[in-house]
Amino acid sequence: MITVDPSSSVPVSEQVRAGIAADVRAGELAPGERLPTVRALAADLGLAVNTVGKAYRELERDGVVQTLGRRGTFVAGDASDDAVEAQAQAAASAYAERIARLGLEASDAIALVRRALRPRD
Repeated sequence: MITVDPSSSVPVSEQVRAGIAADVRAGELAPGERLPTVRALAADLGLAVNTVGKAYRELERDGVVQTLGRRGTFVAGDASDDAVEAQAQAAASAYAERIARLGLEASDAIALVRRALRPRD
């Protein structure tokens, strides 16, 4: 079950997205498993429908879930650790290419990543 902390500095939609992604990685949500509707999850968590909708869209963009129209939203078949690692590697490669184009040193780029990954709570 996903929980959200409205007092956290992490946006609520990101908390929902991260909670679902963590459940998928942990195997608590299996490939092909249907997620609650956006409205149902929003009601369960006491959130706005748009907040949960944003989380679902980001999960779909990341390949964690897929939406099949009126049939619902399902955990993607390839939402495994390997798929997540492949997406992370692609993002890291794109970042490294951008840093090179900007002319930054690797140590500066790594420092930027460390700051970006620092917990915000």
